[in-house]
Amino acid sequence: MAPKQDITALLATKNGYSDLENPAKHRLHAMVGEVEEVVGVEHLIDALHNNTSHGGDGVLRCYVGFEPSGKAHIGWKVLALQLRRMLDANTNVMVFLADWHAWVNDKFNGDMDAIKTTGIYMQETFRALLDYPPEGDGPGELQFKWASELMESSEYWARVLRCSKGATLAMVRKTFTIMGRDEASSDHDLSKFYYPAMQAADIFEMNIDVAIGGMDQRKAHMFMRDVASKYGWNKATCLHTPIISSLKTSGARMESFDHKMSKSDPHGALLLHDTPKQIRTKMKKAYISPDDPESPVYELVEHILLPEFGVIHVTPNPKFGEPSTWTSLDDFRKAVMDGTLHPLDAKYGVADGLSKGLESLASHFEDHPETLDRVTELMNS
Repeated sequence: MAPKQDITALLATKNGYSDLENPAKHRLHAMVGEVEEVVGVEHLIDALHNNTSHGGDGVLRCYVGFEPSGKAHIGWKVLALQLRRMLDANTNVMVFLADWHAWVNDKFNGDMDAIKTTGIYMQETFRALLDYPPEGDGPGELQFKWASELMESSEYWARVLRCSKGATLAMVRKTFTIMGRDEASSDHDLSKFYYPAMQAADIFEMNIDVAIGGMDQRKAHMFMRDVASKYGWNKATCLHTPIISSLKTSGARMESFDHKMSKSDPHGALLLHDTPKQIRTKMKKAYISPDDPESPVYELVEHILLPEFGVIHVTPNPKFGEPSTWTSLDDFRKAVMDGTLHPLDAKYGVADGLSKGLESLASHFEDHPETLDRVTELMNS
């Protein structure tokens, strides 16, 4: 995968950026400054300059879509931190609960009741992760929308067909990675070939200004922008967040995303509902080497702990060292590589920081366990 974009350099080259008022520049940097990649930033620059939006009312709408498919892993924290930045930048944030997309993708064996239950769990999870922001369709507010709400409209299905027109089967197969499938996996199921068109139609139908997703959603977003070019439709700016690697990998980033953390691998994934003890136990086995600058441990520092807290606290056993604090990933990495910081102490420091960031979520489900308990039953059945 290509290195992270230099966002500052990117913005400096864009027409209209220099004309933005300072408050608008700060708002733009808040929205795009921490992502791995931004595609189509021109729309945001123009919208901020002219106080416009695709919805025609000046409210910038951003969206992230999720299939309700089970419990969340720590990668959701990366997206939640980005959504928090979008809220702070006074955009409207929509978490799109893609229930029919999950059905197409055979989640819970197509049991829509189970999918709906998991969608409700997702609502509770994001409310807690985002610190219970005001909800609604205005600026600085959070909203949830079900795919099934869109699908009641014949106009939506007309849009899906238009998005499908001109897309060859070979082109669509290349997007199957957005469903976690290989290109040959769905030749027996026509519905899966409509998935990319549905995802593109969602964005157009809801007048989305900013589509957010992990780097693994890039192909879907580029498909959407290609369709927009074909029909002259409004193009959403696309913000792509980093992918957290499985704890068992070296953290080397590959275009195939085979390295990414997945909740289906209990030993390689940190779940949002793991206890501090469980997180420490999993982190103890995470890959890190004094000879290798790549590690999922460093990814967790870069994309979660430093953005959230600005610091990592390491508290080793008093027999083996003194407590230390770190505010730079480079310094933290160098300390591990030169022996100043023992790898196990580094991993435990990261584990404890992650647990701190999940305290509000744990408190929510301690007080309101019903939905999480039901999802646990569904996953164990």
